[in-house]
Amino acid sequence: MLMLLGAHLVAALLAPVLVRLWGPRAFYLLAALPAGVFGWAVTHRSGEWVQPWVPGLGLSLAFRVDTLSWLLVLLVGGVGALVLVYCARYFAPGTAGLGRFAAVFTGFAGAMLGLVVSDDLLLMYMFWELTTVLSYLLIGHTGEARPNRRAALQALIVTTAGGLAMLVGLVILGEHAGGYRWSQVAVALPDGPLLVVAVVLILIGALSKSAVFPFSFWLPAAMAAPTPVSAYLHAASMVKAGVFLVAGFAPMIVAAGGAAATVWRVSAVGLGLVTMLVGGWAALFQNDLKLLLAYGTVSQLGLLTAVFGFGTAGAALAGTAMLFAHALFKAALFLVVGVIDKAAGTRDLRRLDEWGRRAPLLVMVAVPAALSMAGLPPAIGFAGKEAVFAALLDAGAPGRLVLAGVVAGSVLTVAYTARFLWGAFARRPAAGNAVGPSGVGGSLLVAPAVLAAAGVAAGFGAGRLDRVLSPYADGFRGSADHLALWHGPGVPLVLSVLVVAAGLLLFRVLPAGLAGPRPGGRGYERVMTGTDRLAVEVTGATQRGSLPFYLALILLMLIVTAGPAMVAGWPGATAVRMWETPLHLLPVAVLIVAAVFAVPARRRLTAVILVGVTGYANAVVFLLHGAPDLALTQFLVETVTLVMVVLVLRRLPGHFSQRPGPWRRRVRVGIGVAVGTVMAGVGHLAVSARQAVPVSQAYPELVVPLGGGHNIVNVILVDIRAWDTMGEVAVLVAVATGVASLIFRRAERLHRRGPVETPTDPPRDAPVWLMAGHTVEAGRRSTMLEVVTRLIFHVIMLLSVYLLLTGHDTPGGGFTGGLVAGLALTVRYLAGGRYELAAAAPVDAGAVLGAGLLVAVGTGAGALVLGGQVLQSAVLDLHVPLLGEVHVVTSTLFDIGVYLIVVGLVLDVLRSLGAEVDRHAAAAVTPVPASARKEELV
Repeated sequence: MLMLLGAHLVAALLAPVLVRLWGPRAFYLLAALPAGVFGWAVTHRSGEWVQPWVPGLGLSLAFRVDTLSWLLVLLVGGVGALVLVYCARYFAPGTAGLGRFAAVFTGFAGAMLGLVVSDDLLLMYMFWELTTVLSYLLIGHTGEARPNRRAALQALIVTTAGGLAMLVGLVILGEHAGGYRWSQVAVALPDGPLLVVAVVLILIGALSKSAVFPFSFWLPAAMAAPTPVSAYLHAASMVKAGVFLVAGFAPMIVAAGGAAATVWRVSAVGLGLVTMLVGGWAALFQNDLKLLLAYGTVSQLGLLTAVFGFGTAGAALAGTAMLFAHALFKAALFLVVGVIDKAAGTRDLRRLDEWGRRAPLLVMVAVPAALSMAGLPPAIGFAGKEAVFAALLDAGAPGRLVLAGVVAGSVLTVAYTARFLWGAFARRPAAGNAVGPSGVGGSLLVAPAVLAAAGVAAGFGAGRLDRVLSPYADGFRGSADHLALWHGPGVPLVLSVLVVAAGLLLFRVLPAGLAGPRPGGRGYERVMTGTDRLAVEVTGATQRGSLPFYLALILLMLIVTAGPAMVAGWPGATAVRMWETPLHLLPVAVLIVAAVFAVPARRRLTAVILVGVTGYANAVVFLLHGAPDLALTQFLVETVTLVMVVLVLRRLPGHFSQRPGPWRRRVRVGIGVAVGTVMAGVGHLAVSARQAVPVSQAYPELVVPLGGGHNIVNVILVDIRAWDTMGEVAVLVAVATGVASLIFRRAERLHRRGPVETPTDPPRDAPVWLMAGHTVEAGRRSTMLEVVTRLIFHVIMLLSVYLLLTGHDTPGGGFTGGLVAGLALTVRYLAGGRYELAAAAPVDAGAVLGAGLLVAVGTGAGALVLGGQVLQSAVLDLHVPLLGEVHVVTSTLFDIGVYLIVVGLVLDVLRSLGAEVDRHAAAAVTPVPASARKEELV
């Protein structure tokens, strides 16, 4: 299973390249992957695959295929392959953004596959949200069009909000069960109100994903997406995710009984029926064929939710049949609409004329699919609808009540099916600006024809389909009638005849131009408008452009939240140990004095230096406590920070422009004293109130056997708590990107691949110590600094590599080594300016950051691929010729990634706050020196 999911990831990454090489024909190659999934599903009807992921958190890459997930895998693969084949003829060569579309579509297919086979609830949620994000990109594919952007954002907000609610419900179930596997949750459901809360939250997520009332409005708006997206996402895959969730939880919730089962049934069935009726009624009044199908999809999703939520064996079997049928006929009809739209340039049924007579092949494809949608033989839709009627008839009074709603909804289904066929293919001479068939390519009909034929074949093979789907129904109490195309005369058949007659009559008597309801998102619009208004008010009250105000607000929140908690949890009289030796008082005294003098400092540079002194004093404290690694890192961080802040100060006045008034100073002093008191108290409380044995006490015993090193700090960072380090380096990459985006304002410079000024070779007779030393103005040039830089630069770089490679056993590591290398580049910049920096590091800072992140992530993923856990390290003792015995730890590769990220961060900041600011200043005063030229940095 991991191979299938990984293949989708690789295919998504290669898709833009394939489209660039072969154009739309690349979709044929991409279609082979979901076709392979379909073939795999045909031969694997059940199975389980488990790969440990984060055992400490109870997370695993657990996958399972049962009857329900197998059916969805079949649809995700089969329909996905046919839609990709359709894309090859639907999109014209040279279509803008086609490579991106192919990549996102392929990635979505992989995410949907992962969703339906996940046996871990948190893993399923990860794929759930991934489908949400990728569907946002697919719906908004044509980003230049405002309706597309609006529809994509609407779908994203609604489904994400529902997904967050669902996550809380999943966490409730998983924590109570002691695990997040479906099998664990099924046998350990919570009791009483807790289960009711979980059920409601999970239903919110499912209903929002499947566009069930009151979340129905986002699906019709999503029809702004290209037709292949609608055929796949909104017929066969994404909107089925919510139905899949309802179907997956239905057996365990119904079996649990009690209030939770009642809430489940009433909510799922009630809202499902409302959705079916409202969606079907709205579909009757649509003139856009695609919108007609969209509202019909909303109606059918309501039916599926109601049937699965009803919770009997017969309803479960009927629901699986209807789910299968709906995916086939609705995907086929969406693709038919795409053919009409491409040939006629419109989907407005008022402008279509004589398509039935002049496009017979298209009619032959559309009619079987439409018959299945209306529930007419010989299609699988008929067998599924009869099964629904029979299941509800056998369920007593509650079933008959639900049956009344289903019958009414089925009448609407027949009516809007008739409207679709009439609007698409009937001859209407009175239609204004009529458009007839033109250029209906037979190749475009292959995919919808296969889907329509599959629906008919499944109808004739309903008995065999019954044997395949019945294991899912066996999970419910009671028994189910068998699926069959013909059960003989009976009440279900009578109901079917009445439904068809009433539906055709309703279509006949309903005025074609009558304006019907369009279940829009008025409530959604009110919520969004209110949220925007609230955001404006809050932003206006808090975002005043004053950094002291922002800092005061943050610190006040700290006092308000942590202060009461500290007082409430205070353990009483405890001994306070002020110092280990009197020597500790010296750096602390320096720290306090520097902090006190920094507050009233009038010069910016003086304040910065004094703040830096507090950092250096803190490093000395670390050193005196026997933590050389922390002390070295603190020294380096303070040095780099000091340089970066001084670079910013060059563009600011030397003195603070305005002194705060007396009352402001009093407020700030009060806040400072309160924060210091609270933090000191919280620190003391955290140490003295601990009752359990700290987990850190086990670290010394794990350093050598687990990490293969003797430097406990480095082993903790790259082995024991490597996940923390991974998150921190990701933050560093985000920080570097943010700094660069603020400084490189112009779009052409945002990627830092624009023209970079580099110096020409210096005159032959000019004595130079640096490559770009001759570009520095004479008044600012320091020969001594150039000489020292020339002598120590390579030594510092070698020292950084030494710290990197030996950090597992001695003080150092990737972070420390990266800071040392960054200081070496800083010295080159300070000595020779921006030209010297470009000569010292002729690489793109973004590429260095990306390479570092790739190495770090690749190291963690590589361990998983090789059968270990993510970020698990291995210790290798190798015999290398000439070098002898070599002790190698694979976490060194992770440390190399950290090293590159830190170097890239420093280089990015130097280029942004240093070189780019220099360039702006030079451009504002004088032109670029004649000795410089612009080259493209590669």
